[in-house]
Amino acid sequence: MGQYFESYVPMDKSHRKLLIEQLDKKFDKLSELKNVDTPPKGWIYTIRTALHMSLEQLAKRLHKTQSTVQGYEAREADKKITIQKLMEVAEALDCHFMYGFIPKDGSLNNTIEKRALLTAKEIVARTSHTMQLEDQGNSDERLRNAIKSRAELIKNEIPKYLWD
Repeated sequence: MGQYFESYVPMDKSHRKLLIEQLDKKFDKLSELKNVDTPPKGWIYTIRTALHMSLEQLAKRLHKTQSTVQGYEAREADKKITIQKLMEVAEALDCHFMYGFIPKDGSLNNTIEKRALLTAKEIVARTSHTMQLEDQGNSDERLRNAIKSRAELIKNEIPKYLWD
């Protein structure tokens, strides 16, 4: 547990941008995986049966009982298995185990840009409403420019309120 807290260090902007760039490169390589569906009975069962490996044979490789391995297959299919168990089974099946996250917008940068634009619209809309109440309304073009400018500032800062 102490290791988690020791490894967390607030990042400066340049370090955060570098980390985002590095992660986005990894996500780019993984992007095709988002189209791969998990087999209905799970990977363990599907790979085991494709290899023509019996439940008993896999259980022996894992030094577990058949019912334990059958439980793994059932829990995986129900999405209730631990990562540790998946790693152990992958090893017993002579497979690599991988897990990860792939941003829905394709990259963290796109996620940040999308959220920054939404946040900027909210901020500018509040300001614009106040100005309208004071009879100091803005033109549509001025509002678009204000939103664009504010979004760029937010994107560069990535403030914590971005995710509120």
